[in-house]
Amino acid sequence: MELLRDRVPSFDQFPYCLPAVKNLDRLLFHAKVTFLVGENGTGKSTLLEALAVSCRLNPEGGSRNFNFATRASHSDLDACLRVGKSASLARDSYFLRAESFYNLATEIERLDRGPGGSPLIGAYGGRSLHEQSHGESFFALFQHRFRGHGLYLLDEPEAALSPKRQLEFLMILHSYCRQGAQFVIATHSPIIMAYPDAWIYVLGADAIRQVPYLETEHYLISRGFLTNPQRTLRELF
Repeated sequence: MELLRDRVPSFDQFPYCLPAVKNLDRLLFHAKVTFLVGENGTGKSTLLEALAVSCRLNPEGGSRNFNFATRASHSDLDACLRVGKSASLARDSYFLRAESFYNLATEIERLDRGPGGSPLIGAYGGRSLHEQSHGESFFALFQHRFRGHGLYLLDEPEAALSPKRQLEFLMILHSYCRQGAQFVIATHSPIIMAYPDAWIYVLGADAIRQVPYLETEHYLISRGFLTNPQRTLRELF
């Protein structure tokens, strides 16, 4: 993915002022998993959304067959991106946006009420996503909708998952990767970003850097807290 800087109207206006965009030149993706990590407000979700739109995916989530818009709020950043052609060759593609997954589930139900065709919910396990907990509905998507040789863009997939479920997600992720799937994941989870066959990009205030897992702030802070929570809490309070 490359930022076409000559098309950027101004780096002083949103979303081009975000560190993730301002510091972007050319970003290479791992053949299996690429993680985008960083502090809140750095632009991870905005960048992933623009990548999704560049791949002709709906900005609120779903596959290329979804075109609903609860609130058209996505930026025009995709017009300034050049994405590798291999992205368009994926047999399947999907964009999970945690904050708008409820809207996606509602759209699936609306389409299934329409005439003709096979119900879409069959591709998600056959049970209404609204009749499951948030975490269960996420897992129904991961287990049933994805497949090998697909391109999957996930924005904070851990948002509804317990630590145990995050570990189970890693098992599912590994299974799809072995079948040729590719993932780009924006996450804050030190559990999920521990997946070994991956690159981690930290989107910082001044640069985008590829960082080993054990050197990420997410791992170091989590390790420090879990090793001695009482000491951390004393320092905080």
